[in-house]
Amino acid sequence: MSQTSQLGTAPIGQLLRQQAIPASIGILVLSIYGIVDTIFVGKYVGAVAIGAITVVLPITYLISSLGMAIGVGGGSIISRAFGAKNQQLAHRTFGNQVTLVLMFVALALVVFTVYQTEVLKLFGGKGETLPAAQEYFRILLPGIPFLAIAMMSNNVFRAEGKPKIAMTVMIIPAILNLVLDPIFIIYLEMGLAGAAIATTISYIASAIFCLWNFLSGKSAMRINLPDMRLRWPIVKEIFSLGFVTFSRQSVVSLLMIVLNNTLFSYGGELALSVYGIIQRVMMFANFPVLGITQGFIPIAGFNFGAQNWPRVRHVVSLALKSGTLIAVSIFAGIMLFSKPLVCLFTNEQELIDLTAPAIQIAFLATPCILFQLVGSAYFQAIGKARQALFLTLTKQGFCLIPLLFILPPFFGLNGVWMAFPIADVLSASICFYFLRKQLNKLGPASLRSDAF
Repeated sequence: MSQTSQLGTAPIGQLLRQQAIPASIGILVLSIYGIVDTIFVGKYVGAVAIGAITVVLPITYLISSLGMAIGVGGGSIISRAFGAKNQQLAHRTFGNQVTLVLMFVALALVVFTVYQTEVLKLFGGKGETLPAAQEYFRILLPGIPFLAIAMMSNNVFRAEGKPKIAMTVMIIPAILNLVLDPIFIIYLEMGLAGAAIATTISYIASAIFCLWNFLSGKSAMRINLPDMRLRWPIVKEIFSLGFVTFSRQSVVSLLMIVLNNTLFSYGGELALSVYGIIQRVMMFANFPVLGITQGFIPIAGFNFGAQNWPRVRHVVSLALKSGTLIAVSIFAGIMLFSKPLVCLFTNEQELIDLTAPAIQIAFLATPCILFQLVGSAYFQAIGKARQALFLTLTKQGFCLIPLLFILPPFFGLNGVWMAFPIADVLSASICFYFLRKQLNKLGPASLRSDAF
């Protein structure tokens, strides 16, 4: 509890570093895993295998986002409950989170097992990519519920002011994958199946680590059967806030359906591999700004719950300024070193020639992405689900998907890459407008759910 209470007393800059650095490290290690995994698959299996992973990845995220959504929704309640010194609400919320995540991931597992081939085709699994995606997904699917449990727990640890434990939850699967990938893919010569086995084992290990923390007393939360009884007011608020995260990932999955099929139409299987590389570079390059966004959420939520408005304004301002400075540095690095980055993933010259300029186009609006990330996350942190949902969907749902229908007919495959920076600029502008409007009237009126 002493760590949690510091969210309302310690200097904002110190708190943001304490929260953002572990979050950034966790995302960094996870991103490195994604990069190294793609390097192993690209170098030792081939470009088609990269395309297969690109098809499966959004399906994996869709299932695991059930756990993440429940974690984020409950985490917002837990942060504000600690800020208001309501420990009973915090513990009951956690118990309800455990029950909900077990119910929903079990249901998702059944559905995606029965309709596996149909789902893969929907997400762009065509031609030679389909059988490779089937092989990968069939092995990976049993491990995805464990990933959902880990993602839920990660947000709980962060909400109670334990960013280092949350970081470790993300680091465990990444490190384990880095160790197991060469063993299964190269030494045992299992190819794409080996990559899937390594990933499944890593997801299970991460979930076991979370369970150990809850049972050993490292966390303020406890797995307590009476708290696991579902209570409608808590469930309703978890759903209303978590729906923001799940809707975002659902829209991302819809985006991937549109994107993968558009890529296949304008560039074939090779275009799927191009985006697979771009996606990994995006995850890696943006880790500091994503860490800052995750780090500021519990600070904003706690101080909003405590009605300490100056500290709320301070953490938003500091997150925007520091994150934008880092984003500018990322932009410069991508523009200067795009081709060397691509060469890490593949030796195929045609794939290198297509991917290097595509990365530069896709990253053109990187300096402004903090306004979209922080703008949408702020409303989620303070418990305003409707506003958070609207702002969260601006980039993928309201901007990027329509642009993928509009631009490629005129610009071909380059139109796909152009859609990314245009969507970034539009969504950042919208989010900043509403964020500034809300901060200007921050006060007791902000506690009303309809304040926007």
